[in-house]
Amino acid sequence: MRKFLVVLDDSRECLNAMRFAAMRAANTGGGVTILSIIPPEEFSHWIGVGTIMREEARERIHAHFEVFAKWMRDRLNVDPELVIREGEHVPELLAHIREDPEIGVVVLGAGQGKQGPGPLVTQLVRVSGGLPVPLTIVPGGLDKTQLEQIT
Repeated sequence: MRKFLVVLDDSRECLNAMRFAAMRAANTGGGVTILSIIPPEEFSHWIGVGTIMREEARERIHAHFEVFAKWMRDRLNVDPELVIREGEHVPELLAHIREDPEIGVVVLGAGQGKQGPGPLVTQLVRVSGGLPVPLTIVPGGLDKTQLEQIT
């Protein structure tokens, strides 16, 4: 089964990427993998504090994932899987793509405004020629109706 890989983060554009990936999966008989990456600098404290912070980060990720997963299951009959990795975003994303041969498309949301599309989109576009799968960038300004029309 071909899976759409989407990155879960705290950005507003993440919502459009999730919607797009879920709708495409539902319309093509695919699956969705939601990847969340915890950056290493979050745990550069003493061992005990770092362990507690790591657990808290994982709890936040699971809670955030469940919101998206419930919507995907209830509305689109898509049951996403969650993958949590620790490290730098681009290397961890690329490592996951290499480790899961069912990943067929990476879906990212692009931010709007003066900040640009976002650091992950910017970094991945730079290496996109060497990606083993297509990269789909979903504009943050698309509304639900527009997403439905293109998926």
